[in-house]
Order: sequence, then C-alpha cells, then structure tokens
Amino acid sequence: MHTRITAAGGADKAGERSNGARHIRPHPLRDELVLEVHARPFEAMVAPERGSHLAVMNETVDEQVVLQHVADLCQRYGKPVPPAGAKFYSQDLGPFRLRWEQHTEFSTYTFVRHGAVREPFADPVIGLVPSDWLDDLPGTALAAVHFALEPKDTPERDAEALSLLFGGNSLIGADVAGGAACAWSDLRTHDDGFSRILVRDRSMSAMQAGRLVQRLLEINTYRLVALLSLPVAREVTPRLRYVEAELGALTAKLADEPPGQEKALLDRLSALASEIEKIGAMTSNRFSGTRAYHDIVQTRLTQIREQRIQGLQTFTEFLERRLLPAVNFCNATAERLDALAARMERVGGLVRARVEVQIEVQNRDLLHSMDRRARLQFRLQRVVEGLSVIAITYYLLGLVAYGLHGVEAFGLHVNTEVAVGIALPIVAALVWFIMHRARRYLSDRDE
Repeated sequence: MHTRITAAGGADKAGERSNGARHIRPHPLRDELVLEVHARPFEAMVAPERGSHLAVMNETVDEQVVLQHVADLCQRYGKPVPPAGAKFYSQDLGPFRLRWEQHTEFSTYTFVRHGAVREPFADPVIGLVPSDWLDDLPGTALAAVHFALEPKDTPERDAEALSLLFGGNSLIGADVAGGAACAWSDLRTHDDGFSRILVRDRSMSAMQAGRLVQRLLEINTYRLVALLSLPVAREVTPRLRYVEAELGALTAKLADEPPGQEKALLDRLSALASEIEKIGAMTSNRFSGTRAYHDIVQTRLTQIREQRIQGLQTFTEFLERRLLPAVNFCNATAERLDALAARMERVGGLVRARVEVQIEVQNRDLLHSMDRRARLQFRLQRVVEGLSVIAITYYLLGLVAYGLHGVEAFGLHVNTEVAVGIALPIVAALVWFIMHRARRYLSDRDE
C-alpha cells in the first residue's frame, strides 16, 4: 500500500490522518537513488573458497544480448533469470555461484565454489562452466583471474613454495584488511590465459572476506582498463609531433611572410586543425576513461589497507612503478593535445586579425577611389550642366527667332536680330535657374 512521508518523520498509510503534520511530496527519483547506494552488494565468502573471474569488454554489444546470455546460463540449471534491465545478478547455480555485473564498457562474471582443494589453482572453477556457453560469451575477455581464499589453518608456505604456485614468477603481496588477511599475486597472465590471486584469511568475517576479494579483483580489472589508452597514446604521439612541427613552422612563417599570404596560411592551418580534431575524436573518450579508472584503482588500493610483508613489494608499490608512468603518459598526451588545440586557436586568431587588417586596408583604398570618382563625376556633371544650359538656350533662341519670323509674316515689323539678342541673357538665365532648381530638388530627394 502506498505510504506518505510526513514532516514529523513518520510514514502513515494513504488516507489515514497524520496528526496534523504537513505532508512532504517525495522526489520521483528518491527511491532509485537510495537503491543505487545499495546496488551491487559484496558476496559473503567463508574460507575455503576458490573462483574464476572474467572481465569482458562489450561496449559494442547490446546490453540485452549480454543479459540474455546470463539468463541462458541460469535456465540451464533451472534457476530464476535476472529481471529485465538488470545491471547486477547473483545466484547459486549448484555446481558454482554466479555473480554478474554490467558496467559501462565491460561485464564481469565471477564463478565461485566453496570447498578445500589440495592446490589452490589446480582445478579452477571455470572448468565447471559449460564450455559452449563460454565460447558464445558476448565480447572479448580483457581480464581473467583465478583466485583462492584459504583458511587460517592452511599450512604455511615458504617463499619458494609460494612462487611455485605462480609459475615461479616473482611475487607481490601484503598483509591486508588491517592484518586480518594476507594476499599474493604476480599480476601476470599464465599459460591458461588467467592471472592468479591467493588470499589467506586470518580473522576476517564473511562479508569482510567478500569485500577484500572483490576489491582485489577490481584492482586487477581496472588497472587493465585504465591502460587501454596506452596503445592509443603511443599511436597518436608521432602525429602530434608532426602537427607541433607544422604549427611551429606556420607560426614562424606568419611572423616573416609579407602581407598577402594569409589565404595560404589559413589553408595550412585548417588542415592542421582537422588533424587535431580527428585525433581528439579518437582519443577523448579513452583518455577520460583512463583518468576515471586509475582513480578507482587508487581508491581500491587504499581500501584494502596494506601492510608490508618483508621482502615483497606491496600492490601499491608495484602499480605505482608500472601503472602510474603509463597513466601519466596518457594524461600528458591528452594535455598535449589540448595545448595544441589552444595554440592553434591563438594562431588562427592572429591569421584572422591579419586578414581583417588587409580587408580594412582594401576597404579604405576602395573608399578613397570611390571618393575620387565621385568628385570627378561631380565636376563632369557641372560641365555637362553648363553645356546643357548653352544647348537648351541655343534651341530656345532658335524657337524665339522662328516665332519672330512668323510675326513678320503677318506684317508686323520686328528686328529679329535685336530681339534675339535681348532674349539671349533672359533665356540663358531662365534655363540656368530651372536646371539649378531641378538639381537641388533631386539632391534633396536623395538625402
């Protein structure tokens, strides 16, 4: 039945009185966020336990395909399948316990079996998993680990015996969980394609043991996922070096070249910018993932609370020596890419400034040219206007002369030459006045 939350802190059934307390309307995401804190719980483990762990990259595989594959395994053993949209599932399938988690880029499968064996890695639990189901596993395995949790009464092994469990390799190890356990590994891949982790329980609770094993498995997985960007960084480094050299040459040319070469500079700069964008699109997500996964590794190393075992490197020391330089190289490559993009933007700004200056100079020259032409046109117009006055006056005087000749034809005596001479200044002044007024009228209309 639906419940309501009151300001007094109590929960009462819908429809019942709340003693006058003001009701609070819950946020629609509240329950989802609360459950997120409790998602992916640790598995309780009681020594002796052994298991096999896989981290499978499936960022290009549909999540429903992965979920259906887990459901298929559960159906083989007649167990409930994970619900739709699940990101985590844990179930005892009989021969082994299954723990499955869906992450952003990969899925993890942990197969665990309780019971003592003579050798911790001699009979791995992965052998109990149906081989055809493993063959069809969506994605590719990045991390694969066999682990064993031994009880405290297991006979102590000397350094040579421990090394033999790991193929004779040199070991790293530490007292962990504040001294409640100790853990060893070589963090190498053995002939069967799996790494190995051995944990001896001294005084851990079941949940503490489960947390410790899970964190050790996560350290192994996340260190590898964090390094996925290393080959990418190595691949793009020569290309970045080429772009840096080209950008330096372009910058020097920008300083030395005379004006007029801006188009060629912009073409080269555009080509370099395209290369930088191409590299950024290829590496941005991977480099961001490296920083995030390395932070998780650092957190997990802190959480296992290591104490040194005399003569052995701790997990933290080993990973700081091997993992940290690789992560720093990837981070430096990402910063180098960002710095190149910023430099390119500055150089582009300089080239654009030069282009704008050139355009302003051209505009200034064009305006000067237009001004000269306007003055010439004005002078020409005044000349044409004067000629027009003369021409119109000439034609008007001709009309006056024709009129006077017509008057003489009617018998009136008029001296045509004298009359035309007298009309000349009058007609010329009148024509000039009319044209002057017309020009002023047109000028006023333009304004």
